[in-house]
Amino acid sequence: MDQRIIDLYDRFTHGQIGRRDFMEKLATIAGSAAAASALLPLLANDYARAAVVEENDARIDVSRARYPSGAGEVDGYLVRAKRVDAKRPAVLVIHENRGLNPHIKDVTRRLALEGFLAYGVDLLSPDGGTPQDEDKARDMIGALDRQATVARAADAVAFLARHPLSTGSVGAVGFCWGGGMVNLLAEESEQLKAGVAYYGMQPPLEKVDRIKAALLLHYAGLDTRINEGIAAYEAALKQAGKTYQVYVYDGANHAFNNDTSPSRYDPKAAELAWSRTSAFLAEHLGAPPPVET
Repeated sequence: MDQRIIDLYDRFTHGQIGRRDFMEKLATIAGSAAAASALLPLLANDYARAAVVEENDARIDVSRARYPSGAGEVDGYLVRAKRVDAKRPAVLVIHENRGLNPHIKDVTRRLALEGFLAYGVDLLSPDGGTPQDEDKARDMIGALDRQATVARAADAVAFLARHPLSTGSVGAVGFCWGGGMVNLLAEESEQLKAGVAYYGMQPPLEKVDRIKAALLLHYAGLDTRINEGIAAYEAALKQAGKTYQVYVYDGANHAFNNDTSPSRYDPKAAELAWSRTSAFLAEHLGAPPPVET
């Protein structure tokens, strides 16, 4: 697909332009309004593809779990492999700016089959939960108070650290908006031991010295919007003596891990990044127990 179209869609999905402006610009690139409409299914997420691990997979237990945060509670999607005789490291999964959707639930199930206690948090739950309408979800994400949301994520880390099935060792993995949240969470949570940010916005550099977690930062080579901040972030991490790894996947677009997005998914980059993520989490959280098949 024309890279101009993917870049335009990225601007739209991250709130830099509205739907009307997006459609007008897309029609200009595509040649007509009809051609632009025909492209939309190729750009939108196709959640029928979001089942690498089925929810009814016999190897896992799936449930909803809530934890206290502020004056209310936050809801999430808790998944573990069916091995009841062993505690395991826990991983918080932080969604993109569309909320806790089928793709993020599938990623949570994948981590459970790696042996982790995996929790896909719905950071929109105090505001009614993730809606089915992605545009509404994006608007809700944009209206969140950042500091309050980081506090909700930090409370999720604390919840997982004390969970009876957890070893107390907690990491976080986030994608897009969630990747940025992992970076912010690393500056705020002393309990977080490892953070993996997929193409996430960098945090305020003046707080980098507060980071205690080891960080794994995945970036897409074509993602100029996010990549502008890599050099300064890496320099700050290095100067502060933090443990981190940075990988840039040449030729890959923002959201390259999202296999429900046919225009941006890059299977080669996604597979390599996932293997690095699994190894990194095991290294810094402790190796999870083997999954019984």
